[in-house]
Amino acid sequence: MADTKPFLQAVKDRRTYYDLKSESPISNERIQEIVKTAITSLPSSFNSQSARLVLLLNDHHKKLWDITKDSLLAIIPEAQHEQTIGRITGFKNAYATIMFFEDPQPIKELQTAFPTYADKFPQWSEHTSAIHQFTLWTALEAEGFGANLQHYSPIIDDKVKEEWGVDKSYKLVAQLVFGTPNSGPGDRPKLVTLKPLEETFKVFE
Repeated sequence: MADTKPFLQAVKDRRTYYDLKSESPISNERIQEIVKTAITSLPSSFNSQSARLVLLLNDHHKKLWDITKDSLLAIIPEAQHEQTIGRITGFKNAYATIMFFEDPQPIKELQTAFPTYADKFPQWSEHTSAIHQFTLWTALEAEGFGANLQHYSPIIDDKVKEEWGVDKSYKLVAQLVFGTPNSGPGDRPKLVTLKPLEETFKVFE
């Protein structure tokens, strides 16, 4: 499917799906190939190559969301427990998760090598992660998955790093949950003050 879909069409089709089931339209080997292509092909600021990805399948995926649920229940009011359990269970019911980390060591080395831009490199590291997040989200949807992007850092950071042997210095940025959609993504949210295209895009020839 992804081999025949034009890139811009895949970008337009990408949506947020929450109602997911633990089924996959492609093999785990194909999923790994997609992730490896991203980590070896996508650009990064000053070629920092600071992105670090962890793909969680099967029980590892479920374990992540058990950790997240337990971590949240330990700090939120009891009145919010039921709603939180329902939301996290939805993520657990999906097929897999990709965790996006950034390694600070290449950033520190670049700050030393290029002190003029030292204050910019952490921000550019976030840009690098965003490129990986969006590309993988789009690529997986082009293969027939539905996906949603979550951010439970720093609540789960220490337990996640301990569970999967991730370097303690790495920064957890986001978690991409994906699986086969049970239902559609719903309507796109509408901005309160949607600007006309003429105000958001300009061309000078």
